[in-house]
Amino acid sequence: MNRIRLALIEDDPEVRTLLHGYLCHQPEFECVLLAESVEDFLHELPDLRQPPEVVLLDVNLPGLSGIEALPLLRQKLPATDFVMQTVFDDADRIYQALCAGASGYVLKSMPLPELKAAVLEVHRGGAPMSRAVARKVLAHFKPAPSAQPDLLSAREREVVQAVVDGLSDKQIAARLDLSPETVRTYVKRIYKKLRVTGRSELMSRAAKGQL
Repeated sequence: MNRIRLALIEDDPEVRTLLHGYLCHQPEFECVLLAESVEDFLHELPDLRQPPEVVLLDVNLPGLSGIEALPLLRQKLPATDFVMQTVFDDADRIYQALCAGASGYVLKSMPLPELKAAVLEVHRGGAPMSRAVARKVLAHFKPAPSAQPDLLSAREREVVQAVVDGLSDKQIAARLDLSPETVRTYVKRIYKKLRVTGRSELMSRAAKGQL
């Protein structure tokens, strides 16, 4: 089994040790880099044989914050997914992270097995986000009426709503009584119609009422 190359950027030594002790001993992961800041991460990155596939990135870091660093990190690592981890659940911060290119946003209060599941989900193309976080975003950014009311079918709009609610493909399938493969087909079709590149951009446009 090919293990997922995982990097951790966390300035709190206790949290860093906890994450390393749990995630880096899971058979699905190979921890390739452990850094206490974005600057430290960028300094060590050239020494890696292969870049990380997923980076678990703290929001509140010394020097460049996680959100400030995201555009730079995505430019250097375009194929890497970034999952933001933080104690903050305010909607503005979450929205900033999603607009900056985060693939997921999880709280540090999340149990470690659920954090592991979130990392696995983002590697499969999902966009992990706790229900509490999704509710914060939806409550704060109330969509305006759609500018393209006839572009999506009723079923496609149900899929979009489920994505905005933070559900994985499997959870969407269960909600709408579809197969996961059918959900993935709908998602690809929606991306093509709306000309978006992923779930983060879809959620951003939904929050702005641009669907």
